[in-house]
Amino acid sequence: MIQLDENKLAKLATTNQLLNEKHGVADSPEREEFNAKAIAWYYGSLLRDRRKELKLTQKQVAERIGREQTYIARIERGKADIQLSSFFRIAAVLGIQFIPTFASALK
Repeated sequence: MIQLDENKLAKLATTNQLLNEKHGVADSPEREEFNAKAIAWYYGSLLRDRRKELKLTQKQVAERIGREQTYIARIERGKADIQLSSFFRIAAVLGIQFIPTFASALK
């Protein structure tokens, strides 16, 4: 079994420390912007992977929802501020079904 050096481990930064340094502390405007971009990238990646599974082109998806291919490209790169209705239309074309659950976000 590999022995870990506790001294070296203690010097490593945590993920939160790295995020704080690069994108601001939690709940700061900078961190909120980073989180929004990360979420947009994640959902774009999810849609892109499913589209590729189905062997559909961006143009085919765009035509089915009445938009331009460039719009789908921007969504897949996480560069478009996609509306929920557009997300659901694209998801439906890709055979992804979302069942909403409602929970309080207040703590």
